[in-house]
Amino acid sequence: MRQGQKRDRARELRRDMTDAERRLWRCLRLRQLDGFRFRRQVPVGPYIADFACLEASLLVEVDGGQHDGSEGDPVRDAFLRRHGFRVLRFWNNEVLADPEGVCEVILHRLAEGPPPRPSPAGGGGSEKQRLPAPSPACGGGLGWGPPRRKVP
Repeated sequence: MRQGQKRDRARELRRDMTDAERRLWRCLRLRQLDGFRFRRQVPVGPYIADFACLEASLLVEVDGGQHDGSEGDPVRDAFLRRHGFRVLRFWNNEVLADPEGVCEVILHRLAEGPPPRPSPAGGGGSEKQRLPAPSPACGGGLGWGPPRRKVP
């Protein structure tokens, strides 16, 4: 895919976000997670990442059922790791059921700092994260509150 095509595809994906992506974006936008800036639908090499914090070299993917057993995801994640990114993947239902818990996992990963420089032989798959038990307080002290408007 040429650069202009990737840009257009990223714009299209930003317009047509899934419900889970919209829910997570409410948590990530406007530097609400400890001041880290996230962008959505970011072209990275031949791929488009759902969410990216470039200063922390962290990519966050929100996966639907089409990713269950996907052979392309490990190849994609290996490419991204070779280029210095950490990849977190969450299932749509995890984001919809417990967005605060998902944001807690992301915040924890951000606190670890950027990854070490990748080795030339790099590779490996992504890290599918298990959510911690939901926090009793809304937002779990993450510095973000309830959404300003309802999204269907």
